[in-house]
Amino acid sequence: MDDDPRQAIERATRAQLIARLRVGVLAVAASGLLLLSLPNILRHWKLYEPAWVQMCAFALLAGLLSVETVLVARGRLWPVAWRWPAVAVVLLCSALSYAALPYGHAALAGDWIFGEATWVGLVILLSQPLRVHLGFLGAHWSVALVNVLLSSDGDRAMLLRFATGSIGVIGYPMCMAIAAAAFRNIAASAATATWETERISVAEAAAAESHRRRQQRLADLDHSTIPLLEGLSSGRLDPLDQQVRRACAIESARMRRLFAEVDIAQNQLLHELRHCADVADRKGVLVELDVRGQCPDLPLPVRRDLTEAPLTMLATAASWARVTVIGTPDLVSVSVVADCGQVDLPRPEVPGVRLDTFRNEEKLWVEVRWRADPSRQ
Repeated sequence: MDDDPRQAIERATRAQLIARLRVGVLAVAASGLLLLSLPNILRHWKLYEPAWVQMCAFALLAGLLSVETVLVARGRLWPVAWRWPAVAVVLLCSALSYAALPYGHAALAGDWIFGEATWVGLVILLSQPLRVHLGFLGAHWSVALVNVLLSSDGDRAMLLRFATGSIGVIGYPMCMAIAAAAFRNIAASAATATWETERISVAEAAAAESHRRRQQRLADLDHSTIPLLEGLSSGRLDPLDQQVRRACAIESARMRRLFAEVDIAQNQLLHELRHCADVADRKGVLVELDVRGQCPDLPLPVRRDLTEAPLTMLATAASWARVTVIGTPDLVSVSVVADCGQVDLPRPEVPGVRLDTFRNEEKLWVEVRWRADPSRQ
């Protein structure tokens, strides 16, 4: 499952910050494995019991570094599903190497795994919190300590060598882990700043879009409502004329739909239809509204085409109207039956929206249907 956007931004920012650090740690781990560990293994080949176990541990660590090389080249971090099995492989290599190390040779030159495993583990866990690094280093150091205690028989020189070696073996990777942890904190702060910047940009874009839509609604009024009002104010249109009254009712329904378009509703189409039906209800028209199914989120042009013919019928109905809305994920149907008589219905403009009408005396039945796939109309 994907992370939420804020976590994704933080992860990407962290990957960018530690990209060069990953290259440096990978170079240290690879050079240590090839230039130090491999010569030590070959130099003490006859010492190990058996020697092939050491080579298996070497090959496993080399394989992990190869995977890290590919990930660095692709700019990706270790996937969670890979990371912890990889850490388990490093600890397994440590245990195998010490199991094949002869008695009394811990903390000597043949003990190559003590220093190398810490860097390979750091490579895998570089993007993790500091406590994870401490846990891994503690686990690896404990494996080495157990082997030293079993091999030393109270030899103070061996214990001192192990303690002295632990300073460098644990200390240098610890410094890198602390630096990676600092980068992690910086990445979190940078991600927060980026998220806030994007949030502000989205809010500004939404405000600009809202302003554009307001201007569009005013333009719509210029083409229909304002000429009607001008005709009434100048006396050119008679308010008692039945056609003028119908036109006023239709424009009133359109204005209520325009106002409803800016509301936030669970079912925006149904919300706009209810506002259109309110115009008919105020005239004393009995309106029945039946809803079946769940309508998907529809773009504004589609909703307008679905409601244009119904609002015209509702605004001109004489006494009753019945509206039925049927919604499925890929089909929305709005049908209206009303006693509105002869009325001109606008044709849909959006592809995928179809208008069908049927007249019987004074009754008019209209269905406006939208389908996600217009070819199936």
